[in-house]
Amino acid sequence: MKATAQPLIVITGFMGAGKTTVAAALARLRACSMIDLDGFIAAREGRGPREIIDEDGEPRFRQIESGALRAALAMDEARVIALGGGAWTIEGNRQLLREREAFVVWLDAPFALCWRRIMKAAGARPLARDEALALELYQKRRELYALARLRVEADERSSPSQLAAGIEAEVKLFQRIKEGERQ
Repeated sequence: MKATAQPLIVITGFMGAGKTTVAAALARLRACSMIDLDGFIAAREGRGPREIIDEDGEPRFRQIESGALRAALAMDEARVIALGGGAWTIEGNRQLLREREAFVVWLDAPFALCWRRIMKAAGARPLARDEALALELYQKRRELYALARLRVEADERSSPSQLAAGIEAEVKLFQRIKEGERQ
């Protein structure tokens, strides 16, 4: 059987879920490159998501974020991408990832864990400056995150490397099934 190329794996989930950390662990495991979309935006724009949202508003940030996702995909070198918490909520971004046949993983962390991590970041999350509003956003986004191909529970008991290994095993299983269907 012919080996298939490594699929593009995209990690989504709420802010503070651990997307960047798990994506980095997964990229190390797969010996491939990784892009953190928020970091990619900061490098392209000369300012990070917080500054863009504070200065230009969330709608403008979402435009910039979608453009950055298209640019990252056009580079075709990163095989793992960690999205920002809201990128997956944009239908155009989900469509773009479907067209690229990305294997999208929802890193589902409990709100309490996300909130503790958000608080440690001390104001770095402009859409989560208030716990009640952050919880409302968390609950609202869950139905969209559930559209991902794979849901992975991420809590304090799981290390990033354990989560990455579990994701890699699921991706390999998916690839074997897909190859079997082609034969």
